[in-house]
Amino acid sequence: MNFGFVQVAAVTPELVVADPAFNAAKIIEAMEEAALAGAKLIVFPELSLTGCTCGDLLTQTRLLDETIDALLEVLDASISIDALVFIGLPWRVYGKLYNCMAAISRGMLLGLIPKSYLSDKGDFCESRYFWPENGKVIDVELAYGEGDVENVPFGTDLLFSCNELRELLIGVEIGEDLCAPHGPGIRHALAGATVIVNGCAGVEAVGAAEKRRSLVNVQSAKLNAAYIMAGAGIDESTTDMVFGGHSIIAENGKVLAESARFRSDIIYGTIDVEKLSSERLKNTTFGPIENDDYERVDFSLDGIDNVRIPRYDPSPFIPSGDEDRSVRCEEILTIQALGLRKRMKAAGSKKAVVGISGGLDSTLALLVTAKAFDMLELPRRDIYAVTMPCFGTTDRTYNNACAMSRAVGANLLEVNIKASVRQHFIDIGHDEADHNVTYENAQARERTQVLMDIANDIGGMVIGTGDLSELALGWATYNGDHMSMYGVNGDVPKTLVRHLVRYYADSTDDKVLASALYDVLDTPVSPELLPPKDGHIAQKTEDLVGPYELHDFFLYYMLRFSFAPRKIFALACCAFEGQYDKETILKWLRTFCRRFFTQQFKRSCLPDGPKVGSVGLSPRTGWRMPSDAAASAWIKELDEIEL
Repeated sequence: MNFGFVQVAAVTPELVVADPAFNAAKIIEAMEEAALAGAKLIVFPELSLTGCTCGDLLTQTRLLDETIDALLEVLDASISIDALVFIGLPWRVYGKLYNCMAAISRGMLLGLIPKSYLSDKGDFCESRYFWPENGKVIDVELAYGEGDVENVPFGTDLLFSCNELRELLIGVEIGEDLCAPHGPGIRHALAGATVIVNGCAGVEAVGAAEKRRSLVNVQSAKLNAAYIMAGAGIDESTTDMVFGGHSIIAENGKVLAESARFRSDIIYGTIDVEKLSSERLKNTTFGPIENDDYERVDFSLDGIDNVRIPRYDPSPFIPSGDEDRSVRCEEILTIQALGLRKRMKAAGSKKAVVGISGGLDSTLALLVTAKAFDMLELPRRDIYAVTMPCFGTTDRTYNNACAMSRAVGANLLEVNIKASVRQHFIDIGHDEADHNVTYENAQARERTQVLMDIANDIGGMVIGTGDLSELALGWATYNGDHMSMYGVNGDVPKTLVRHLVRYYADSTDDKVLASALYDVLDTPVSPELLPPKDGHIAQKTEDLVGPYELHDFFLYYMLRFSFAPRKIFALACCAFEGQYDKETILKWLRTFCRRFFTQQFKRSCLPDGPKVGSVGLSPRTGWRMPSDAAASAWIKELDEIEL
């Protein structure tokens, strides 16, 4: 199964200016190499059959005739190539010359796309030789053999559609077209193209590479598309300028591959057109469909299902690189604190109540609250950090909760809830020896009642601690820790909570606070609602619902890109290879899907909280889903997976 993955290549071949036969041989050589490496879409530079620096030689009949012969050589060699190939060449139409990209597949010339915007800046004078696009698509003739003629569509408004993967729809730009305010790539995308190819001839100068990279990145992000640019290389004429062979493969604002400049090379990347289509579905500002004048040309790829699945980052919520991670962590903490700052100002509240368990989530909530108080210039002693030991509380978490609260400068309160919970058991006739869900949830709801009543008593706000991962799994007691007056962690997944706490620990100058934070990081995640065993935590969340790193992976790709369970499973198997076997991944993915659907009722009535990232479950700004929706279609697909 393909899952929408397509391996692509951008090629800067060796070249001799004005020698189409030599250039065709090098194009064929590179084409065969790229295809052997698995590329199904191969892009060459602008005017790659002749060279873009031929000057007035481009008007010579001899060169143009040789170019056609060279094209026929490439077409003949492509018969055995399972790929769609784009090469650049000059093309005569009714006495006019056009700068074109030729689309080639299995020995067939599928189409010719002329350049729309000619460059007449200092480096070039293209209008001296070429005409801009011709308007609507017309048929032109390609003569080959003895009297054989083939009609070929010619025009800018051509899209190339893969029969085996309908999301793979390709439009073409050439060089300067990318820089135009309303270039053809925009029209192609609005007509449905998920991939834009650009054979270009960009001159190297100081700052040129950065500008080119920025343009490609922005264009791919703006169009929710993949962008493949192949640049003319160092073998072009250096009479007045140098070409660097700068090629870039980008997808939706992210560079997947970039060539080293000043060399002939092939770069590869694996794009995901299914993901791009998902992005388009969610992008309501993308614009209306504009494809009335477009002509679609079908092509086939025999080995499209053999594309190797790329290895995805097992921690999609965590930025890679220490510097990026620090910047991101500080940004998230600031967003959380600013959200709370605004809410406290609006409520006229100058005090806050945080339930402190000694776990990750309440730790982050305390740190965020302290940051918000600093922004408000309020004394941290008006943060009421409340620890509420009960049947499952261990010395380790209790001591960490107290140490952190004191180090932050909060007002530490202790309310032991054992007696009140036992009285509640008596009131409702529950046997304390029965450690069922009632035994657990009674403690969680008692803690919430204590926090709410303290907040009422001091005129403060209860700060929610629950995180995004717990909301996804419904791992919260309804109207217990599920509820607060403002939830600062509701958009932060568990894997990111851990990194935020570690960032704080690494950057604080308070050694006592850092020591407590590091110990919190080393403590197993637990609601501590069951009695300890030999003084240690008996109830480990990840033993019950599964590893949070898996669930965060599932959550990200299900919500961010709407991937189906089968694809999420395949990606997870690659991402966690050597860490979890397929049976384990499938088990917890089934758990995730089941719980995600059945626990929506808790998310439908969440307290307010700040949006932090691109994946959220708030019923107001994130995920809108009926509480009684069925998970059967998702579970069915998982049941069909053969290990």
